[in-house]
Order: sequence, then C-alpha cells, then structure tokens
Amino acid sequence: MLSKNIKKLRLKKGLAQEKLARLADISTATLVKIESGVAKEPTITTVKKIAEALKVSIDELVGRSKK
Repeated sequence: MLSKNIKKLRLKKGLAQEKLARLADISTATLVKIESGVAKEPTITTVKKIAEALKVSIDELVGRSKK
C-alpha cells in the first residue's frame, strides 16, 4: 500500500522519481525500491522525508484514513 500511495501522490504532483528523491534527500535507488515494493519496510526516517517532500502527513502517505 505504501508503495502505491507514494507513486500515486508523486504522479499527482507531477514529480519524477529523481526529483522526489532529491526533495526528500534520499537516493533515487531507494525510492525506486520502495515504489516497486522491493523495500517493503523503509525506515520511519525515510517515510517522514518522503511525506515532507510530498507535503502530506505520514498517515496520508501510508493510507491511513482520517476518522
């Protein structure tokens, strides 16, 4: 779910993988692995960086709905 949400939000914002990786201060290879599902459990630090770069909450990024 995380991988699909990252890709969906990235595309919605019109960002290439390279651009998002640069904004999140992570390697493009790491982002590719996360989006493709190879890296199934990225660190919370990495998830936080991606969420901040996409300007969304971690909850939104992981697909947790608001109640």
